Amino acid sequence: MAQAVTTKGQRLSPGEIDPAAYKAVLGMESYVRRSGLEPGLYELIKIRASQINGCAFCLDMHYRDAREQGESQLRLDVLRAWHEVDGLFSEREQAALALTEAVTLISQGGVSDALWDRVRASFSEEEIVKLLTAISTINVWNRLAISTRMQPTGAA
Repeated sequence: MAQAVTTKGQRLSPGEIDPAAYKAVLGMESYVRRSGLEPGLYELIKIRASQINGCAFCLDMHYRDAREQGESQLRLDVLRAWHEVDGLFSEREQAALALTEAVTLISQGGVSDALWDRVRASFSEEEIVKLLTAISTINVWNRLAISTRMQPTGAA
C-alpha cells in the first residue's frame, strides 16, 4: 500500500486557477459586508467559525481585522469560551455565536428550536438571513483555505 506524501505549503491558489469560482465566493462576502450586519459582529462570527474549523489562515486574518476595528484583546482571547463568561458578550452576540457554532457543526444536531427562538429574540428574520449567509460565507472560505493549505501571513 502506497503512503500518502505530505507536502508543506499552499497546494494551489483558487483565485488564480479559477477566478470565476473565487469571484462567486467574493460575491457572497461582498453581500454580507453591505448587508448592514455589524462589522464587529461579523468578525466575531468569522473568528468563531474559523476556530471550530481550524483555519489558521482565516484566524490570522480575522483576529488582525477585529483588532483593527477596535475589538478588545480580552474578548478575542476568550471568544473560544464565550459561553463561560458573564457580561463580556451581549445577548445579541451570544445568540449569533451560538448560531455560528450550530451551523458550522450542522451535522452534529443542526439548529435546535430553542436556539432558533433565542436568535429570533435578538434578530429580525431579515437579519437572520444575513447571519446565516455570513456564517455560510466564512465556512466556504475556511474550506477553501484549509483544503488548499493557505498559509497565514508571514508563514512559510
